[in-house]
Amino acid sequence: MTKRTWVYIGDQAYEKGTEPVADALLVMGDIEPYRSTIDGTLITSRSQHREHLRAHGCVEIGNDTAHLLKDRRTFDVQPEQRKELIRAQIDAMSHADFKRALRRDIERVKWNSRED
Repeated sequence: MTKRTWVYIGDQAYEKGTEPVADALLVMGDIEPYRSTIDGTLITSRSQHREHLRAHGCVEIGNDTAHLLKDRRTFDVQPEQRKELIRAQIDAMSHADFKRALRRDIERVKWNSRED
């Protein structure tokens, strides 16, 4: 069974992918001038905004999550080898280290499962 989604344009519902195409090009206007929270300069255009962020080593995040993917670590271990790797790491721990790690994980589960 396929999932169908709908888009509302005005009062009319269209199945997603069948909505009408606009007759004119859509142009995004420039940004409103604002004062930078970094150094107080007046930013008056998108290009100046991008250059200002670049100059100060900043990244605009908004609701974009692509920046999260860049820092993902990749592991050399294949998925089927993970169980053996975890077992070897636990075997290498002392009894006291294992009990501390277990206690820490139990506390983390308790903390995350608390109801507000």
